[in-house]
Amino acid sequence: MKKAKIVKILKFHTEMCNGCLECEKACSQVHFKTDEGGEKSAIQIIKNKGLYKMIVCNQNGLCIDMCPVGAITRRKTGVVSLDKNTCIGCQACVGFCPFDGMKKSEERIEPFKCISCGSCVKACSEGALELIEVKIDDIKEVVYHKQEA
Repeated sequence: MKKAKIVKILKFHTEMCNGCLECEKACSQVHFKTDEGGEKSAIQIIKNKGLYKMIVCNQNGLCIDMCPVGAITRRKTGVVSLDKNTCIGCQACVGFCPFDGMKKSEERIEPFKCISCGSCVKACSEGALELIEVKIDDIKEVVYHKQEA
């Protein structure tokens, strides 16, 4: 498999956010086929000291090495992805993620995360979100260096 050199990540413009949470609702539609948002959204918008803040996976890949069964990998697109069929639901990635990017919902055993699909960007009428391309080498972090054959 050819390794991706770039990945699309979400960029948040806090000064443009009005707190409507339409981005969260769009995200929960992707992951759970509902517009509830909240715990069913891989993106979280919170208000802190009068400004909105976004909590979402930054695709740096720290969780890849932490999965005991190898359910988390980097796709050809560069996006860090969780394979629901391989995941055993141990939640190690949820507890490990220093950015709170891996999410847990009571509705299913396996966690979920941002897949850089852009549904939240389309749902934001204020233009507070955008998908930007970054070099993986600029954001990539590893816990352990795995030996490649």
